[in-house]
Amino acid sequence: MTEATGFTAAHFVFLLGVLAIIATMIFRANVVVPAIVATFCVGLAWSGSLVQALEIVFNASLVAARELFNIFLVIALMTALLNALRDLKSDVRMVEPFRRAMSNGHLAYVILAAITYVISLFFWPTPAVPLVGAILLPAAILAGLPAMGCALAIAIAGQGMALASDYVIRVGPGISAKAAGVEMTVVADRCLVLSWIVGGIALFFCYLSIRGSIRPPSAEHLAAWQRGATLADQHAVVERDIGTFDKSQLAAASPHATITTEAAIQAEIAALPPALAPWSKLFAIVAPLAFLGIIVAMVLPKAIAGLPEIKGGDGAALVGGTAAILLVLATLARERARFLDVTADHIIAGFVFAFKAMGAVLPIAGFFFIGAVDTSGAILGVPAGNHAPDFLFEMVKAAQGWVPTNHYLVAFGVLLVGMVTGIDGSGYAGLPLTGALSSALGQTVGIDPATLAAVGQMGAVWTGGGTLIAWSSLLAVTGFARVPVLEAVRLLFLPVIGGLIVCTIAAVLIW
Repeated sequence: MTEATGFTAAHFVFLLGVLAIIATMIFRANVVVPAIVATFCVGLAWSGSLVQALEIVFNASLVAARELFNIFLVIALMTALLNALRDLKSDVRMVEPFRRAMSNGHLAYVILAAITYVISLFFWPTPAVPLVGAILLPAAILAGLPAMGCALAIAIAGQGMALASDYVIRVGPGISAKAAGVEMTVVADRCLVLSWIVGGIALFFCYLSIRGSIRPPSAEHLAAWQRGATLADQHAVVERDIGTFDKSQLAAASPHATITTEAAIQAEIAALPPALAPWSKLFAIVAPLAFLGIIVAMVLPKAIAGLPEIKGGDGAALVGGTAAILLVLATLARERARFLDVTADHIIAGFVFAFKAMGAVLPIAGFFFIGAVDTSGAILGVPAGNHAPDFLFEMVKAAQGWVPTNHYLVAFGVLLVGMVTGIDGSGYAGLPLTGALSSALGQTVGIDPATLAAVGQMGAVWTGGGTLIAWSSLLAVTGFARVPVLEAVRLLFLPVIGGLIVCTIAAVLIW
């Protein structure tokens, strides 16, 4: 066994693994295999044993699964709940009132962004895009907002603001915080503020870019838009070129893709048995109010001293538990005789979605967890009480003379690393790296690692989540809007980059 306290060959192999993963991301290739190979090489260099190296490959993903399973569980339960609400048509009813509020293109832009943001916070942008795209987007076009304006609003609010903060489900903050070794609540709070900064700037400047194209409300706008490229054509493009976690393909497969008119929406609602109509309306009100209540419970203690604060994983647990109870009740209302079986089916479908969306993160996170002292011991088989390696921190400390002490340079360096890792089009694959790097650099130069982790998350998710990369789930957004994805990227680029620059400066100034 290599001595844990020295600067060993395993450190250099780990560094080479990090560089290999970054290079793979730059070339838009999947990083799972490089992560597994790098884990094996580090294990072999550390232990000198082929058998133990193979065990380390397994242990890395096992430890990552143990650390991140709460994230998978919340995603599964929220997805299961959304499927139950779809069976009751409650999801359609939740957003239907906002169609009537779109009296002009300017108001439609704001409403479209706001509703996309709220739905994406609770259910992620994957189900939000088809729901908003099929129900609200045609109404916005009828109100005079150009299709490109619709795409920009949805992408910024959903794939950008909501996904970058992920304040309710907390997948991103959970991964970043675990890799950085800091409190998840702190990372989540800072990501929320930073996402508002980036999103506010991007929404404002994108609005200015399309303001001249807004026209007075007219049914001809919708008719002209519907005469354009078909959704099927757009979905074919989506399925040929998808992001790492298949977000765009999953969104394109939504059953809501064909709902475009008021008559079609009302026909779908009317297809429900009359006895279910009251339940459909009830859950359209109860579900959003329940989750809004959770948001208030999370935020209020920060404004009013003395109120009990929801810390760590308690927020995710509260969201997951609420989703589970609502799932059971909604399924019981829809399927009285078969609700036990149907509820189980919804949960199974939720887990399938969760592992499709996040399963690739496990071997990637497993590799970077080798570089963190809190998890490296369990992966490498270091006995309890013995010194476990902290590869990344030890390498950064050894290179301290070359690391700039200027806080702004370090923050922008982490932001740039996050943006590079987002080039593969996934958004979350690079969070284990930015989190681990934030821990190492933060301790070295005297910046709160939680702040750096939040900055790195902004760079990774805003880039790869679906605003700056044409091969990300932005394809799904532009597919529903029927606009060129490269034109959307061109319009989003400067506003989003400007927002990321401002948010990084604000992060250093505030925290």
